[in-house]
Amino acid sequence: MNEVWLILGMFAITFGIRFVMFAFAGKITFPVWMQQSLKFVPPAVLTAIIVPAVVMPYGDMDISFTNVYLLAAIISVMISLVTKSLLKTIFFGMLVFLLLKLLIA
Repeated sequence: MNEVWLILGMFAITFGIRFVMFAFAGKITFPVWMQQSLKFVPPAVLTAIIVPAVVMPYGDMDISFTNVYLLAAIISVMISLVTKSLLKTIFFGMLVFLLLKLLIA
């Protein structure tokens, strides 16, 4: 029975947060400075997620040529700068990661 209450509680909280956001969408306008600042949130969040996963794949800082995560990330950035294509960057980045994983690790 505890699981049912847990699921219902998670549903109520999730629904409540999303309902409030959708209910007031378009009715509240943020100041210009806040709108401009909010444009930096997605890159900041992605950086906070990706950088630790790349430089600390096993819990300790690893900035070496044996860290396939770091090498694949660097090569993926170079691929993205050359191709300017998200799909190509993902495909070739994953291909490079798999090849490095097989060759180095």
